[in-house]
This record gives sequence, structure tokens and C-alpha cells, in this order.
Amino acid sequence: MIVGYTSDPGGRDALALGAAITRVTGGELTVATIYPPGSPGLAVEAQANLAHAAQELDTTPAEYMAFESRGSGRGLSVLASRIRADLIVAGSAGGGQHGRIAIGATSDHLLHLSSEAVMLAPAGHVPPGELDRLTLAYVHRPQCDEAVERMAQAALRLGVPLRLITFDLRTEDQGKLRDDLALAVRLAWESTGIEAESEVAEGHDVAAAMEDVTWLPGELLVCAASEDAQPHRVFLGELAMKVLRASSCPVAVLPRGFS
Repeated sequence: MIVGYTSDPGGRDALALGAAITRVTGGELTVATIYPPGSPGLAVEAQANLAHAAQELDTTPAEYMAFESRGSGRGLSVLASRIRADLIVAGSAGGGQHGRIAIGATSDHLLHLSSEAVMLAPAGHVPPGELDRLTLAYVHRPQCDEAVERMAQAALRLGVPLRLITFDLRTEDQGKLRDDLALAVRLAWESTGIEAESEVAEGHDVAAAMEDVTWLPGELLVCAASEDAQPHRVFLGELAMKVLRASSCPVAVLPRGFS
């Protein structure tokens, strides 16, 4: 896992989330600061930021890398590919609502071009000691069906419940939505033996629907890439972007064909 670290609240939120996920999964953590080319002063500042990150993590083992790139999102993507990271963690952009995710230039790049899964921390998020549940935002389409199997495997490996939620924005037949959700629950069972929870989130818009369901302190929300995504790339569709902006818990977005 690679954390994009900056010396601001969003960077600290990302660092805390990355460390927490590493402790849960047993993965390896790399903390990276991106700086623009031709800027010796900013290169020195990047190293100072990494030293501060090391102080923040204290005894949590991690590697620290300053990386030169014309853009933070692009730099994190390139570096993640080089070190074969499975996940890029970033914080919320400054100026957003506390407890929600604001999209800045870095996260916008990652959410539309990353080859690795991307996880974003809400502003001010304090990770609990353990993961309580994985929730997958489900829409009946191939990318989400693949994600059901991947998330069922992850829930089984991590020993946590899996929940599938779909959104009723009063524009579709709820009976069909529930039938699709039942098929997804069956898919999770057939692939892993996990009995996934299922909920229909109702509301006049996505934000209202997100408030219609309960979120646990250690919840992680997962979204699949859009059907418009290139193979092995993240590309967030319109609905998923609204879900991400309305979420009060960290959100992970899977690239197309994620395995």
C-alpha cells in the first residue's frame, strides 16, 4: 500500500488510514511525498515531510519515498506501479466539509486513471482499531458482479461481515432492485460461502439514500469502476462519484478487472 502524504490535514488523515489498513491486512506500507521537477527547495521540503510522517507513525513499520513528478496524482500512480502496490491511499482536499470527501486534483487524477485501487479518507477521519464491515455499493452490471466475488473473498480473509447496498432513488422498480440484490447475495454465497447482508438505500437523491442506512465506526465502502473504465484502470461513474462525496466512511474504488 502507498500513502500520498502531504503536510496538511488531508495528508495526516491518509497516513492514519493507511497505517490502520496495514495493521488490519498485514500489508507493507510505503509513504510517498510527490514534488515537482526542477525544484531543489521542494525536494528538501518533501524529505522534511517524510520525516514528520515517520514521527506520526512512530513504531509502525514503513518505507519513505520522495518522488519527482509534474503532478501528485500521476506521481503516485507511477510510483505505485514501480513498487507493485495494490492500493493508493489519499486524503480529502482542503476546504471540504468535515467528515466528507472532497475531490482535489490529486484524487481526481487517481479516480480516473489509476491502475491500482484507490482509497480516500474523509476529512478528519480517525480510524478505529479494527475493521467492522465491508460494504459494496451494488448496481447490476458485470463490474459490480466481479466486485461482489472479490469483496466476498476479502471479507472471508479478513473475518468481517460483507454488506451489499443498492440505491433506490425513486426512479426504478424497487422489486427489480431487490431481485438484483438477491442475485448478488447468492453470488457471494456461491463463490465463498459468505452470507452477505443486503440493504436498499432509499432517498430522493444519493445523499439522502446514504443517510437512510447505518454506517459502523469501522466501515469501509467499496465502489467498482465504471463500465467506461479502460481494462485495469479506475474510472468513477456519475453515481459512484455522488456516493463517494456523500460517504462518511473511507471509500475504496476498484480498477476494472481488479483481482
